[in-house]
Amino acid sequence: MSGRHEREKGVNVQVLLRCRPFSEDELKNNAPQVVTCNEFQREVAVSQNIAGKHIDRVFTFDKVFGPTAQQKDLYEQAVVPIVNEVLEGFNCTIFAYGQTGTGKTYTMEGECKRGKAGHNGELPADAGVIPRAVQQIFDTLEGQNAEYSVKVTFLELYNEEITDLLAPEEISKVVLEEKQKKTLPLMEDGKGGVLVRGLEEEIVTSSSEIFTLLERGSAKRRTAETLLNKQSSRSHSLFSITIHIKEATPEGEELIKCGKLNLVDLAGSENISRSGARDGRAREAGEINKSLLTLGRVISALVEHLGHVPYRDSKLTRLLRDSLGGRTKTCIIATVSPAVHCLEETLSTLDYAHRAKHIKNKPEVCGT
Repeated sequence: MSGRHEREKGVNVQVLLRCRPFSEDELKNNAPQVVTCNEFQREVAVSQNIAGKHIDRVFTFDKVFGPTAQQKDLYEQAVVPIVNEVLEGFNCTIFAYGQTGTGKTYTMEGECKRGKAGHNGELPADAGVIPRAVQQIFDTLEGQNAEYSVKVTFLELYNEEITDLLAPEEISKVVLEEKQKKTLPLMEDGKGGVLVRGLEEEIVTSSSEIFTLLERGSAKRRTAETLLNKQSSRSHSLFSITIHIKEATPEGEELIKCGKLNLVDLAGSENISRSGARDGRAREAGEINKSLLTLGRVISALVEHLGHVPYRDSKLTRLLRDSLGGRTKTCIIATVSPAVHCLEETLSTLDYAHRAKHIKNKPEVCGT
């Protein structure tokens, strides 16, 4: 069967909310709680009295995960169906957004390694979305009687510059020394999307190979200690898994399904004065906030059906173009802190995430 195209009606971006537990420092300082989650009602309530002004707001999302929710809970309830759609030939994107220190990287990566010998190859309890998705993909593919191939890419976007986190070490050293070769160009692909020229595409045959690549790439990501987070991601990362599956139709014809899963860990938005960023770190935080602001403007333009959507104003929004208003099924995991000192950023994240619920994408599944 050739040229099979199945177009769904517009579907809304799925938005999940995850509230992290109090940190040790917050518990030690008896930080007041301003966020309450009702997982059954899928609601998040924010309540606080500040200088005689009472804040009392409630937000509803597709799913809500409170401070006691485990990694497995979030994955099984929210991500399993998305990975199944990738295996059916859809392109899907999952990205985490929130203030620095609210658990985005923990949610997306967690612990990437498989369990120790003797645990039947199971993942540890704190494994995040990416390793769990990898395991689900290979468990499903290995259980099917079909030919398949899997390729992965892993890039970092830092200060509007794209680098390849899977580039061989010897090339990386040269890249670091020669600034003009440091970044990879972002180009239009002629189909309304973009591609990163020169990005390494690794063919993988098992989940353990991907875990090795994840560890290698994650170790190269730029992180720094801020007052808000001891291991703060200073860059956006995009890990993509592309799957080709060859199947035979009942009529005996050959069909190749191609699905792609984009897993995005955005750098944290932050209040520069409270994070303690100075000089280079402050400029870096400014670039992070600028790209996230552009993302917010793109979301607003899509929700309000404005004629012009400013995708081209940042490389982040160009990379995410197909995931926001395009042909990809998209899920946003918004992360917040329960503590009062994060109230301003929490309300900003909740407003942003609530707006994003109204974006409609038009996913397609294509076979050849």
